[in-house]
Amino acid sequence: MKKRKALQFVLIILLFLIIGFFTGYFLADSILYLKKTGYTTGEILLSLGGILLILFMSVLLQIILHEAGHLLFGWISGYRFLSFRIGSFMWLKKDGGIRFARLKIAGTGGQCLMGPPDLTEGKFPYILYNLGGSIINLLSAPIFLMLLFLLASGPFLSVFLILAAAIGIVFALMNGIPLKLAQVNNDGYNVLSLGKNPEALKAFWLQLKVTEQMTKGVRLKDMPDEWFAMPSDKAMKNGIIAAVGVFACNRLMDAMELEKADDTIAELLQMDTGINELHRRLLIVDQVYCELVGKNRQERLSRLLTKQQIRFMKSMKTFPSVLRTEYTYALLKENDNKKASKIKDEFEKMGAYYPYPQEIESERELMELAEQKSLI
Repeated sequence: MKKRKALQFVLIILLFLIIGFFTGYFLADSILYLKKTGYTTGEILLSLGGILLILFMSVLLQIILHEAGHLLFGWISGYRFLSFRIGSFMWLKKDGGIRFARLKIAGTGGQCLMGPPDLTEGKFPYILYNLGGSIINLLSAPIFLMLLFLLASGPFLSVFLILAAAIGIVFALMNGIPLKLAQVNNDGYNVLSLGKNPEALKAFWLQLKVTEQMTKGVRLKDMPDEWFAMPSDKAMKNGIIAAVGVFACNRLMDAMELEKADDTIAELLQMDTGINELHRRLLIVDQVYCELVGKNRQERLSRLLTKQQIRFMKSMKTFPSVLRTEYTYALLKENDNKKASKIKDEFEKMGAYYPYPQEIESERELMELAEQKSLI
């Protein structure tokens, strides 16, 4: 396990070094060329800024192509379109049309979610949907290089095409080669895990079905009970199955079973599980809320709100559960109604563009409970 993690770390470093090499090369080459041709310092800086902009555009293009690959190969495999997100900009299927929304998730550049085909004897197609993004990234590289040789292009277009090709290869490797990353596992790791474990395959299907129901406006507490059965301790070591355990905790929060939710989360976080860092930190956000509206013990809040947790919450400052907990903290710990009111305004602004209005409804109910506690 340690050797595999070390190899994964080395691979990630090498892939980023590739991007750094190409960017550094073009920057250095451009400086030498511009100096020879008599450009002023201001013009050189402007040109270098242009190259950095090209780098950003190349990365953005490959993110779009990656998510489009998931969409294309998911559609080929019989999946149904649910949502398509680039950065925090999201388009999702709603009431027979496509609606624009905003959703920012730290550590992710984009996401394409689709409703899965029905299970047949516990199986459904998953390989092409998961690897579709890497396939398109990889196929795009020779196309960009072909355009480089075919087009009579200027220096900036040449830089763009070369960087787009290089970043396409890097994205294909970073997402296609199985890697267990800090925030979430990559596509290749998911395919490897699903192929080895029938229970993980069903858990992956369940996650997609839950998302499909959320897109239709159904709350977690109103979905089938059997979807949220807590996996065994052994099964929870698998990252994909562990997500079902996380959903079970989320459902308890939605049903206002806060004491049970708090106990369940505490138990899960003490176990050896495959819960990814993103879900782990969001579960702690819920723990903080439960403690605030419960016994409100300073010593436990201090244990939960570590520097790493506070840093995470800042990176997810527009996420509903984070805003709900920040609001509750301002009300019940800081007794600062003015600050709480400001956070509530931010929550309402976020809620206007959030893709799942039923989740906003659930969070409002939790905020109302905090308000009631503040009056006692």
